[in-house]
Amino acid sequence: MKKWSFQFRVWHWVHATIVLGLIGTVFLRKTFLSWRENSHIILQQLHTWNIDITQEQAKLLAKAIRAPMWEWHILLGYGLAVVLVWRIALFFTASGRRSYQEIKQLSLHKKVVKLSYLLLYALLLFMSISGLFLTFGEDFSLSTEKLHAIKEVHEALFAPILLFVIAHIAGVVMAENKNERGILSDMIHGGEASK
Repeated sequence: MKKWSFQFRVWHWVHATIVLGLIGTVFLRKTFLSWRENSHIILQQLHTWNIDITQEQAKLLAKAIRAPMWEWHILLGYGLAVVLVWRIALFFTASGRRSYQEIKQLSLHKKVVKLSYLLLYALLLFMSISGLFLTFGEDFSLSTEKLHAIKEVHEALFAPILLFVIAHIAGVVMAENKNERGILSDMIHGGEASK
């Protein structure tokens, strides 16, 4: 029997791609496609051509430039919602149940790792639900104040998720080079379950 089922491995790599895509769109939004920076550039450049527009118009142009990228963030958010439902279903497979049934026999480090995954799933579930509220807030008849509060929490939770992704990648690299050789290849071909 394989340590990781084919379905779990496919889920893992689809999930990783979606989360990295979401992180990438946030990175672009906060850096190269920041409306604050780009509106300033637009104002300066148009001024050199003797075209003057207001700060508000420059802001609208800068936001229009990044809009197609932000649509990707929303589409990836839908994908995140789907893979989270998929992950919940995987908890009920033989492999998923075994993974958390054996938690009592694990070292403290491994227990913390398993629990951190559960925390990550909870954070991502909140991010997915809050993202849906932000996208469809008017349909839910949410006030501007409530949507702003949801947005604040949604954006604040980005940092712990980013830290988890960095820690996860660093942990896999360290484990691969120390006491768990083959951990990465196991997530590709399935590995052998411990007896």
